[in-house]
Amino acid sequence: MKSAALMRSQREQKPDWQVFTVAEETPLLKTNGELLIKPHYSFHDHPHIDCLIIPGGATNRLMEKHAVIEWVRKVSQQTQLNTSVCTGAFLLGLAGLLDGHDVRTHWGSLDSLAERFPRATVRRDVRWVDVGNLITAAGISAGIDMSLHLVERLAGRELAEAVAHYMEYRWNEQ
Repeated sequence: MKSAALMRSQREQKPDWQVFTVAEETPLLKTNGELLIKPHYSFHDHPHIDCLIIPGGATNRLMEKHAVIEWVRKVSQQTQLNTSVCTGAFLLGLAGLLDGHDVRTHWGSLDSLAERFPRATVRRDVRWVDVGNLITAAGISAGIDMSLHLVERLAGRELAEAVAHYMEYRWNEQ
């Protein structure tokens, strides 16, 4: 009964979030690990974005695509939150969002981020950084921690803890 009551209370807390993926075009995309992803929308037909999450990984090709950087720049002006995980911070930087802020990326890219965006303060001592409407995280597990922080920020501590518990994840809050 306790489990059922907990699940019921979690459902009552469930925010009305629409989570979707966006890419330049909507055909299947292949990730570094050969995983195929079908984006929900293209740059031209997606709904309004409140919280932009830029993933990392092999972002080098994307950093060379003017259309991608321009899309991030345009969309980020209309969002409430702009976030990145890992090397996704480079795309936020190219869109002009890192200047004057503390930021974080994967440990293997900290020096490159500092060199490329000297007006940002690259933090090496934390897993993620929240500065107003900009949140950047280190690698994958730090991205999970940042995501739980986002849930807490948007929907409260109780739901963030329930999500971490459901995932059987030990949340590193910094």
